[in-house]
Amino acid sequence: MKFIYSLLLCLIICSCDDNTSTVITEEVDVAHNAFAKAKPILDSARYNVAFLVMNGTYNTELTAPFDIFQHTQYRNNIKAMNVFMVANTLEPIRTFEGMYLLPDYDYTKEELPKIDILVVPSAEHHLDTDLDDTVMIDFVKKVAQDAIYVTSHCDGAFVLAQAGLLNDKVSTTFPSDIGLMREKFPKLDIREDVLFVHDKKYITSVGGAKSFEAALYLTEHLYGAEIARSLAGGLVIDWKIEEVKHIIIE
Repeated sequence: MKFIYSLLLCLIICSCDDNTSTVITEEVDVAHNAFAKAKPILDSARYNVAFLVMNGTYNTELTAPFDIFQHTQYRNNIKAMNVFMVANTLEPIRTFEGMYLLPDYDYTKEELPKIDILVVPSAEHHLDTDLDDTVMIDFVKKVAQDAIYVTSHCDGAFVLAQAGLLNDKVSTTFPSDIGLMREKFPKLDIREDVLFVHDKKYITSVGGAKSFEAALYLTEHLYGAEIARSLAGGLVIDWKIEEVKHIIIE
């Protein structure tokens, strides 16, 4: 459905000329409003996986786990994943690298589906102003209460820490920001020289391209090694968990 609206927008824009600019603008507004109201069709038999996005979200920390989790829909005999994006708006969001995202849900204004897995990719201001966004932090706290897993990539761990979710937990973050995280949250047990840490329901990863490994780990944890290797193979990734430095706290 959203693809259709995107195509409609392209056709409208491409057809515009000086004499029809006002009409075109109105048609674009109508198409955008319809686009914003279009929600993903969620299979109730699957896990609901929400990606928390905001201006300045980094591409890789979003797209790596999104790709892995979305591809579970093409594997048989497993409880696959519905993947969708949540934000504090339904307006387009621009990533740090310049891509535009269209959120599926506005967590500040509408009721969301039950979230089984929350993914917090890193964003440009996760080290500063985003941590002062009490509405966003409270949303993360609320979701974490009932979620099966809460995961972060790179500096997304700062959001989890600010929400108090990593208290008494072992965690990690982007390698060069470990010192800053320890300074900002001195009571936390923050590890270095590992790619990800799984402690209870929380999985934190160093981010970057290694976000793939953290996502593949969760699929192996849920579905087993064969499914994880199949998902990795589909993205031409050589996945062997025993070769990945990680920590699991039971």
